[in-house]
Amino acid sequence: MLNQSDILQTLDMIDQQHLDIRTVTMGISLRACADPDVRVCARKIYDQICRKAGNLVATGNAIESEYGIPIVNKRISVTPVSLVAESCESADYAILARALDRAAKECGVNFIGGYSALVHKGCTPGDSRLIASIPEALSTTDLVCSSVNVATTKAGINMDAVAEMGRVIKETARRTADADGIGCAKLVVFANAVEDNPFMAGAFHGVGEPECVINVGVSGPGVVHFALKDVHGQPFDVVADTIKRTAFRVTRMGQMVAQAASARLGVPFGVVDLSLAPTPAVGDSVARILEEMGLETCGTHGTTAALALLNDAVKKGGIMASSHVGGLSGAFIPVSEDEGMIAAAERGTLTLDKLEAMTCVCSVGLDMIAVPGDTPAETISAIIADEAAIGMVNSKTTAVRLIPAPGKTVGDRVEFGGLLGSAPVIPLHRESAAEFIARGGRIPAPMQSLKN
Repeated sequence: MLNQSDILQTLDMIDQQHLDIRTVTMGISLRACADPDVRVCARKIYDQICRKAGNLVATGNAIESEYGIPIVNKRISVTPVSLVAESCESADYAILARALDRAAKECGVNFIGGYSALVHKGCTPGDSRLIASIPEALSTTDLVCSSVNVATTKAGINMDAVAEMGRVIKETARRTADADGIGCAKLVVFANAVEDNPFMAGAFHGVGEPECVINVGVSGPGVVHFALKDVHGQPFDVVADTIKRTAFRVTRMGQMVAQAASARLGVPFGVVDLSLAPTPAVGDSVARILEEMGLETCGTHGTTAALALLNDAVKKGGIMASSHVGGLSGAFIPVSEDEGMIAAAERGTLTLDKLEAMTCVCSVGLDMIAVPGDTPAETISAIIADEAAIGMVNSKTTAVRLIPAPGKTVGDRVEFGGLLGSAPVIPLHRESAAEFIARGGRIPAPMQSLKN
């Protein structure tokens, strides 16, 4: 039972501390939409999405109004399109991406994810066609997000796919050069991708999911930052306990919204993803949480340890608050979407090497990082390989979302606006990894894979 103090606390978190439901995401299966005729398949996809998600935005708005809880985004995720399109006789998969885009606009959602392929052990012809179509798909649509899973702990790393994704990212940047390569902001390369992630750009509706499901992503970096101010200078045991209690309260709110949306839409409740997802707004930053723990600037020595504590405490607090916690759940470190990360990168304290170290203990990986536009495809592939290795060996999800900003160099800035924010272009090592990437093949799975 909520008392007056609990209610006032929650209201203050919403009004002053940037607490929100970051996304209510409806996952939709498209497996019944497969057809040899790509245009028939596209029509089936459009109809299925509109039929299932037609009331999603109205329902989210009603819950937002009734409960007084901001729901920032309403989104859709779908079955990886490469699976649905495998039987299509045409190789023009971008037709399907445009069908997704039209359906998303008809439903009024912010993004739709699932223009995806799972190729961690190898590619089918459908996977290859989808990957080849990604640059066109992302440059001719507005709301479509794409992801490719290139590695798992069980399978190892598909280095042929890693090499191809470096080229795909470069081509996507070229095709969206007039908007600072924004197409790359809608493209994620994964290791150990999860099936129930509600956050973009990596959301897709996994093959183990029901036909339709509601997943909710909760975010509250500002709430955690505010709570830690009350324990300034106290031991880390106290810090961890404070974060756990705060994560519990935040996740309970997410559970309430998820159950309300599930009941009203007549769709099963899937998971609450209790990730701390920052925004460019001042006071809504993961970097500032780490600095509140005693770091002068995010990225300096001690940052990885602070992030490890934060990520673990968020999970421990949230898992007691919801019957089903899933997705990525923890702390995100997207540079362009976090004003504290942006400031640290501009100072030169937060480098790509330090970000890579931080991905060993955060929720996902190298996220929304702008690099020089002349970065070779092989260098991008090598960064993907490094990140995939971290995910593979540590049995965790990792990802890469890099933007090789066309025409930009170190010190320049990319501007995307909205939740995607802006970021300084940061330097990379100039030494080549081309010979390494050219080997191809598959990096074998580690010993951890032999758990049966």
